[in-house]
Amino acid sequence: MNTAQHDVGRRIREFRKVRQMSVRQLAGKVAISTSTLEKYESGDRNPPPGTIARLARALKIGPDRLTGQPYMNGAETEEQVQAVIPELRRILLTYDNPDDLDAQPRPLPVLAAEMDHVAQMRQDGHYVPMGPLLPGLLSELTHVALDSSGRDQQQAFWWLARGYRATNSLAHKLGYHDLSLTAIERVRWAAGRSGDSLMQVTAAYLKAGAMVRMGTYASARRVLEGLATEVEHLAPEQSMTAAQMAVQGAIYLKLAILEARDGHPHRARQRLGEARAAAELLRGDTTHYEMSFGPTNVRIHEVAALIDSGDTEQALARLREWGSEQDRDEWELPSGIVAERASHHHIDVAAARLAEGDRAGAHHDLVTARRLSPNHARFHPTLRATAATLVRLDRGADDSIAGLARWAGM
Repeated sequence: MNTAQHDVGRRIREFRKVRQMSVRQLAGKVAISTSTLEKYESGDRNPPPGTIARLARALKIGPDRLTGQPYMNGAETEEQVQAVIPELRRILLTYDNPDDLDAQPRPLPVLAAEMDHVAQMRQDGHYVPMGPLLPGLLSELTHVALDSSGRDQQQAFWWLARGYRATNSLAHKLGYHDLSLTAIERVRWAAGRSGDSLMQVTAAYLKAGAMVRMGTYASARRVLEGLATEVEHLAPEQSMTAAQMAVQGAIYLKLAILEARDGHPHRARQRLGEARAAAELLRGDTTHYEMSFGPTNVRIHEVAALIDSGDTEQALARLREWGSEQDRDEWELPSGIVAERASHHHIDVAAARLAEGDRAGAHHDLVTARRLSPNHARFHPTLRATAATLVRLDRGADDSIAGLARWAGM
């Protein structure tokens, strides 16, 4: 098995040399030690997402150049999941002047029911079966939205915004970040015509999330802070609905991750505190506007923020602390959590365990992530990087570790 092509460290080293930068120079630009950068380049450690974004910016490339996306090998070739991408590009390009349909679009209630199913597939990370459903559904909804008027038109645009959001997720997970950004702009376009202020906030939230992934933290911070204030203004006499609290809470969690990646752990803790207060008012986990928010997701983000801050030891300690509340060695996610969110959590924890030298634990978490949401796990760059490192360090040639890497397309 050749894991070199999946080696983030090798790509960092190659682009650094192309830019004619020394290890010391690049490390200085991204505010890490030279020894840490050397460990990244040698493959002994994997950089967290925030560091990848900073490295990419210093090297004047996109983060996808370091993660190797989009992935075109093994599993993806077999499943042909990329085959839908050209059709989605065409639909997003002709969003306001679509091609003619071969037949009349189905009634809006039928399209809405199908889109609701697609949205659930998105939250569960079922991207491979979801992809082929999107082009036709988007085309029909586009025609209904453009040919309707009044409340019917607003409803059609509302559902179309959800369709574009699913397209954004698919493109992002597969590594087509240019298409993902286009889809986000289409979410904003449709949301602006939906008559739903919270849908418009959601659209702007998605754009801010893309900014965070690209490492443009100052811009993302301004957008997210403005959105948090905007949600408050939507509430009559400061009496926020459950949906408003959930959307605002999700904004606070995104801000917490932003601050952790931007090197401000104290600000991250403040934002987590604000999110925790909102979650306590909800008294349960919710998925308003496809935002996973509640007490569980606050804890998931607390662990993720610690990992993104580089404090993997404290992140794992927090899991043990919460586990005592369940009479377990470590905290376990409650049932009913959105599958993609749960899978992502285990991928993050696997990376933390690997950083702390627990290879067996890292492997176990990757297997759990795969079980919870196979499509999401298979396309996740952190899973690939962690699996590649496990294979490289596995002197006993454990076939279960190698098998996981092969399953991920390595």
